[in-house]
Amino acid sequence: MRKYLTISYVLMFFVCLQSVCGQAKYVFYFIGDGMGVNIVNATEAYLSAMNGERGSVSLLMTQFPVASISTTYSADADVTDSAAAGTALATGKKTKNNYLGVDPDVQPMETIAEKAKKAGKKVGVASTVPINHATPAAFYGHQKSRSMYYEISQDLLSSGFDFFGGAGLYNRDKFYDKTTAPDIYPLIEQAGYTVAKGYEDFKANAGKSKKVMLVQKNWEEAGGIPYAIDRTSEDLSLRQITEAAIDVLMRNNKKGFFLMLEGGRIDWAAHANDAASVVKEVIDMDEAVKVAYEFYKKHPKETLIVITADHDTGGLTAGQGRLNITPLQHQRQSQDQLTKRINELRVSKNGIVSWEEVKDLLTTTMGFWKEIPISWEQEKNLRDAYEETIAKNREVVDRNLYADNSLLAAKAKQVMNEVARLGWGTTSHSGGFVPVYAIGAGQHLFTQQMDNIEIPQKIIKAANY
Repeated sequence: MRKYLTISYVLMFFVCLQSVCGQAKYVFYFIGDGMGVNIVNATEAYLSAMNGERGSVSLLMTQFPVASISTTYSADADVTDSAAAGTALATGKKTKNNYLGVDPDVQPMETIAEKAKKAGKKVGVASTVPINHATPAAFYGHQKSRSMYYEISQDLLSSGFDFFGGAGLYNRDKFYDKTTAPDIYPLIEQAGYTVAKGYEDFKANAGKSKKVMLVQKNWEEAGGIPYAIDRTSEDLSLRQITEAAIDVLMRNNKKGFFLMLEGGRIDWAAHANDAASVVKEVIDMDEAVKVAYEFYKKHPKETLIVITADHDTGGLTAGQGRLNITPLQHQRQSQDQLTKRINELRVSKNGIVSWEEVKDLLTTTMGFWKEIPISWEQEKNLRDAYEETIAKNREVVDRNLYADNSLLAAKAKQVMNEVARLGWGTTSHSGGFVPVYAIGAGQHLFTQQMDNIEIPQKIIKAANY
């Protein structure tokens, strides 16, 4: 037996030398904003239920050979915000909530992306939310507040990174007057970036560009790429952004690249406790992971893919005694889009909307009554919201961090959570564990529970930045 064990260890040693213990020339760093372990669990439960058998379907990311968990506290709080968490994941050091790329004394800290650039690598940063939002900005920005969007955009321009992708930019913050501050958008092209407005524009006009910014067609609005559940063929996806980033970063490149990709709207949907939208966002990010994995299969000895989250959002409980998650398939729009549809209905009817018309809308968008039986109490909650607002032609807002929704849309989401037997502990962040998945050169570094500052430290070691 000892002889066979010795042979096994020798074989493992040579495998390690040839692949996972090699230097990472190409690094993919995925961050699912708000993607706590229970959100991943609920997504796989949904996919399996849709397949007709518990535990039958897994996300690609959860099948990576290394899976662990991470803590996420910040320098001044047990529950972090995205700026402090993004900074930790970008620099390997803790800072205070709201601080971005600076230490607790507001001194700039070098990020892993900046280290990669200094090492001669090409660098990309992308997200499904505005590119100067907290998590993507943590990889190039150095400001005392995550809300200093104009200053962060200037940091973006001075970074010299090769690729940026996402919804666009928040243009000016509250400290700048539009009449005195130069518009940031012309400055992007002056800095040498080809701005591609949509994936088709990228393919048509950015084929030879050295530096590219890929954004939504309506990038000036910069509200975020639409939720996957609401998306049309005109909208960008994280998968397309990943494909474009690889294309740009591999042009005339012999030294490798570092690419951070954020599934940013997982967090936004979780703040709204909108389970169907959350699940679809996780699936959307996993589609982007598949693109990176295909690249890894072509360069297995030189590629490292690491996936984690900046924090958990929502404190999701996947099941209350039992789970009934398949009804999520019948929700066809996010809570935000349902609010828009309700408002459009009210305008089209000059403020006089019947309960039957509202029921038709909820049947179309949420599947209630037709595909999803709901109880008398649940219908009463919906009807009460209608009577309180639409019937009186008045508005009552249900507010979360990223959206103001109609009371009826909020009640519809609540009914869906009840039907699916999903519980939410908060509309904010929680201190729960987040997952860590890894495959490729250096994957052995990620095998134990860790704190978030250790993740970039381990990537730096694997890539030798």
